[in-house]
Amino acid sequence: MDIYVGSISFKWEDKKLREVFEAYGEVESAKIIIDKITRQNKGFGFVTMPNDEEAKAAIKALNNAEMDERKIIVIKSDPFKAGNLDKDKKKKKPYKPDSKDFKPFKGIGKKR
Repeated sequence: MDIYVGSISFKWEDKKLREVFEAYGEVESAKIIIDKITRQNKGFGFVTMPNDEEAKAAIKALNNAEMDERKIIVIKSDPFKAGNLDKDKKKKKPYKPDSKDFKPFKGIGKKR
């Protein structure tokens, strides 16, 4: 199961995130998202746990838990709820001016 972990301390590294979740079971991967420019963590990450029961126990125990003076957010990660990845929506087609009402913008004022 993929798990989203938010509001984590900016001091944390992947190793710390893994250690926190290993207390609840096997962790396949733990990754904190890093800003490309500043090279500082963005305050959130993702954990993958192969056993769903262990993952649910970790989510229940760690959600809203206080760590390093911050309440962390721990929820099941669902990529299809992330805006543009909605599986029920089709890709938007580009606008084509087929309509008789279409009038292209001609600028401000008249040419003399």
